[in-house]
Order: sequence, then C-alpha cells, then structure tokens
Amino acid sequence: MKKFERLTAVILVFVLTLLLSFTAFAEDAESVPVSTPRNETLYIGGLQSVKANNANPFSSVSQLMAQGQADNADCVVYETLYMYNMLNGELYPLLADGDPETDEERTCITVKLKEDAHWSDGSPLTTADVQATWQTHQKYKSTYGVDFGKYISAVEAVDELTVVIRANEKNYNFLKMEQYLHYLFVAQKEYLEAKSAEYGDDAEGFKNDGWWDAPHSGPYDITVHNDEKVLYERDDNYWGQAESMWVALPHPKYLCHNIYTGNDAQAVAFEAGEIDVNQQFMPNVWTYWEEKGLPISTYLYEPPYHLDAQMPSLYFNCQKEGLNQAVVRRALSMAIDYNQIIASAMSGYSYTFTEIPRSLFSPLNQDLYQKCCEITDLEALNFAGRDVEGAGIMLDEAGIIDTDGDGIREYNGINITARCECPAGFTDWNAALEIVAEAGREIGLGLETYFPETSVWNEDIQTGNFDIAMNSMGGVGVAQPWSGAYLGLYGWGGEFPERITNGYSRWYNEEADALLAEIPTLDPESERYVEAWARLNEIYLTECPNISLMYRPAYFHTVNETVWTGFPEADDGSDIPPTVCVGGYGIAALYNIVPIEE
Repeated sequence: MKKFERLTAVILVFVLTLLLSFTAFAEDAESVPVSTPRNETLYIGGLQSVKANNANPFSSVSQLMAQGQADNADCVVYETLYMYNMLNGELYPLLADGDPETDEERTCITVKLKEDAHWSDGSPLTTADVQATWQTHQKYKSTYGVDFGKYISAVEAVDELTVVIRANEKNYNFLKMEQYLHYLFVAQKEYLEAKSAEYGDDAEGFKNDGWWDAPHSGPYDITVHNDEKVLYERDDNYWGQAESMWVALPHPKYLCHNIYTGNDAQAVAFEAGEIDVNQQFMPNVWTYWEEKGLPISTYLYEPPYHLDAQMPSLYFNCQKEGLNQAVVRRALSMAIDYNQIIASAMSGYSYTFTEIPRSLFSPLNQDLYQKCCEITDLEALNFAGRDVEGAGIMLDEAGIIDTDGDGIREYNGINITARCECPAGFTDWNAALEIVAEAGREIGLGLETYFPETSVWNEDIQTGNFDIAMNSMGGVGVAQPWSGAYLGLYGWGGEFPERITNGYSRWYNEEADALLAEIPTLDPESERYVEAWARLNEIYLTECPNISLMYRPAYFHTVNETVWTGFPEADDGSDIPPTVCVGGYGIAALYNIVPIEE
C-alpha cells in the first residue's frame, strides 16, 4: 500500500512539475498574466475576427487589430506624423511638431519632428527613420509604397528633426502628398536595415515577416496574438506623456480584443458588458437602451445614430452588353426603393437621399455640395427612387423593350440579365442587393443576387469578372472627396489593366478623367475648384457608372458603459471622433475614458 502511495505521490509530483513548466513557458511566451484586471482593460469588438498573420506595417495582409494604415490610421503601436480628425477635416500633430509647411508651388511639404519622440527601446525617433521607412516601401514595393510612389518623388531627411516630402511633378497630386502625412506609420531605421539584410531582395519574405519584436513609438506593446485574442499592454515609458504631446499615459493599461465565433456571439458579449466599445453592425441598436435599459449608446443620440461617411454603391461593369448603356443604369437608379434599403437593410443608420441628396460627396462634404449647387442644379439630376413607371417609360423611349414576351428587355437582341454581387455575410449589403434585384425585375431587367466568399468577390471586381457588384465609395481623409471619386470614376484613359483597384466599373469618360487629374492641382478656395466638382457631379449623376445606395457609418461606434465611461459623444465639446478609440485622432478617447470603479 505504501509502495502504491509513493508511486501515486511521484506521479502527482511529475504531473505538477509538467503543469508548472507549461505555465512558466506560457507566461514567458506571452509575457503577460493569464487575465488582466477588468477596470484596467478596455475590451474592443468588431475589429479582429481571425488570428493575426503578423504585426508588420509593410504587410497588406496583417489581419491585426489596430494595425490599419489608412486615413484614420490606428496609432496604437506604430505612429504617423499626423492624426486625421474626420469631424473637422483637420490634421493634428503626433510625431510631427506643429503644422506642415508648404512651398508656394505646393510641390514640397516640410515637417518638423518632436524632440521628445523616441522608440520603445529608448533610442530617439528622427527623420532618418521617416526617410528609411519611405525608401523601404519603395524597395519592396509594398501596397502603400506603390500607391504613394506614383505621387511622391522623395522623402528627404534635411536634419534630425526636419523632413521634406517632394512631389512627383510628372504626376502631380497635392492631395496624395498631404494624405501621406496621416496615412503611413514610421518604422525604425535600425530595425529596417536588419530585416533588409536578412531578406535581401526577397520582397514577399520581408513583407510577411512577423515583426512581433520590432521597436515601436506608440503607447502599447503587442503581448498576445493567438486564436483566442489579441492583447496590448501599455508601455509606461511611452514618449507621448511629455508636455509636447498628451501630457499623460492612456488610461487603459490593456487593450484586448477576443476573437468570437461569429457576429451573434460577439453581440451577446457586448450586451453582457464583456465588450466596452464595439465596431459591429447591430440591427435596431436603440432597443438596447429603450427596451432593455442597458448602459449602451451610440455617438449620435438619434437616427442615423452613427457618423455616416461612406457610400456603399452599385458598380456596373460597363464592358458588358446592355449594362454599357447609360439609360439602363439610369432606369435602375430611378426604380430602386432607397428608403426601403435604408430602413430595413441599414436599420435606419443612414440619411435618406431626401435629407442629403446623392452626389460624389459624403455627409461630411456637404459644404462643397452646396457650393456646387449654386452653379449646377444637381438635385434635378437625382432620382428619389421607387419610380418604376418612370423607369419603364425611359427604357421604352430608348427602344430597350421586351420583344419576345419573356418578361426581360433586350438590347441588340440579347436579354439584359445580370448577377448582383457582394460578399456573403455582409448582411446589410446582402439585403440591399435583394431590393435592387427586385427593382430590376420590376422594370424588365433579369437581375439575381450572388453572394460569394469575400476573397471571390474581391477577385471578381478587380479582374472584371462581374456584372453588377457592391463596393464602397467615399470615406474620410484629407484627400476626400477626391479619392472616393477617383475610386469610383477613374477610366484609365480607356485602357483597363487586367487587374485594377479603382474604377471598377471600367467606364471611361475623357472629360471625367481630365477633371480627376485637374482637381488635386487646384486651390480648394478657388472658383475653378468648385466648377470642376460641379461638372464632375453632373457627369456622375447623368452617366451613372455607379449608384450610391445608402450612406454608411465610417465606424459603428457603439459603447457599453458598464465598466468604462467618458467615450466620445456628439456635441460633448471634445472634438474626438467616434473611431472605436484607435483610429486617427479618435485615439484621444483613450486619454478621456475612465473606469467607473477604480
């Protein structure tokens, strides 16, 4: 018996040793506790649905929350020179010291850096890092480097704190030069040189490297990145607590995003207070506070509840017979029931086109829209929607009729049929396309819906393997509304590459291309600037190469104040945008929110 007891004791000791070893290994691997104090942890939702691939700012497939380089760049780990505020269109200095300076010809932008800025390893952040970052994007032809490389000829370090961004005068676009300031992260030169030496000319290897150990300038370290969650821990040596920046550390010590099995599971977690700030489409959001009495709220107190900035739109493949006829596109635009799309597909999270008429301008650009209307009656070119009879008459008068009695109109003797495509699981888009297809059938067009996987949809629109597809137009940033119009209308001079990432309609209008080239060169205060925009909108509303179906929030910024309070709200006087506390100047929210119970 004693022998058995001794054997049992040995086995228990062995098992405990293994468990302790595994725990020590796990803690060493993650360098964080298994759980974090709730009142020190801000839980975010809607930004991370899969395990992250890497933390590499040169990768286009990182899949890491708060790693986005965009107009509202997520400056949690890496930082940009400036932060964009979509509430007022202003740039706020981050790594930069003061406003950017532009020469008289607007071909150079000079930026000073803050002396206080430094890397997480303690070394100073200088213009050598800014220059090396640009040169590395060019060397390895990253997605960002290719984009901005068309418009910027050089990023030069004049001295340790002065950097100059020079235009490519053969392809001049001041808006893209300015956009660079708040779009791309700065990486450390020393680390870049080490990685470049490791990978040599292997661009794909360089862009797919993990970068989990890279020095950063932002306020948080990435400490967990697995199938269950990503976790960021505050760097208490963050330079931004200097008087030249925030004069404090962000209040949450940890930022955490759990990875959920789907939207339903995430919605349950949010309702239970397990998520504090959420970027997720949730139908009928007002029921959380009106019917359930929960401490849940949105940025706006009433419809559309969120800050609309994007314009999900129908893109017609104008290389397809029948769809290449503007009258067909205009007739469908006339017949669609937009109010139904907004009420049912979007749960009312959009202004109607009566409230904000359709144009190339998002709700954030309405001052420019009004100036254009003083020159051209754009509202007369708009369709209120649900005019099936008028759309039918328009097609009849164009001679596009049903000659064989099968219920589908023909063009050049061929039925006009089309698949309306967007990714499966985009529930608001899926519902919108069902309404579009029904409107098409009512006016004699053979439309049906098709919802493939996101990767298939993306491949289809880039290669032209589609009939009608949904994608967004518009958005935020200093290059807006031009960049949205460029995305939607650019015609590639009529010579379309096999794969494209803008001008998905494959529609070419010589005047439109000329206007898109001219607008970025104009002074926004000039009369010609307004004239150019007015004419471009005329073409857009007449030719209808794409049709905006609704307005959509830049972020579905929804908060549960069970644990944290002080999130941005409309008219709170803070000028902090609702970007889930991580995008652009929205990161300022991390310095405002406080735990309800310390």
